Amino acid sequence: MFSISNNTQQYSDKPQVKSSLTALVASVGLIAGLVLTSVSSFAKDEAPDFTLKSKESGNIRLSEQRGNIVLVNFWASWCGPCRDELPEMEALYQEYQDLGFEILAVNVDDEANKADVLLNDIEVSFPVLYDTLGDVSKLYDVNAMPTTVMIDRDGNQRLVHMGYRAGDEKKYEKALKILMRE
Repeated sequence: MFSISNNTQQYSDKPQVKSSLTALVASVGLIAGLVLTSVSSFAKDEAPDFTLKSKESGNIRLSEQRGNIVLVNFWASWCGPCRDELPEMEALYQEYQDLGFEILAVNVDDEANKADVLLNDIEVSFPVLYDTLGDVSKLYDVNAMPTTVMIDRDGNQRLVHMGYRAGDEKKYEKALKILMRE
């Protein structure tokens, strides 16, 4: 176990150093706590089940993925951050798919061919699903593009993340590793 009490005693005559060390340790603890809280203590609401048409293999039903950790990613062809995120999702999928990890990329365009045009430029090997009527997006209360939902092996929502910035995939990977240990 990490402790700062012995390390800070030598700085007792320098309160600002002791204060800085204490603040640093508190910050690291807070950040670690936020990651763990967002995954481990999330309300664990059951993820709403859905069935959508897949680009490659007929219909896919979320509940058929029970036993896997599933990342559901809502995206659109007109969304710039989605275009940046898809290759990062593919890299994550390639690394963890053999360990019980699945990605379901739910396209929210009103016409499936709009998604297909983007997918000609960005190849992905995970299932791409079409939510052309927006029913599943409404079910998950999606109001930002992209929106990512991580679902545990028991079918519970454990993480919801709106938007994308470079590096967010590292957050998904940390959450994935935590869920794999459960």
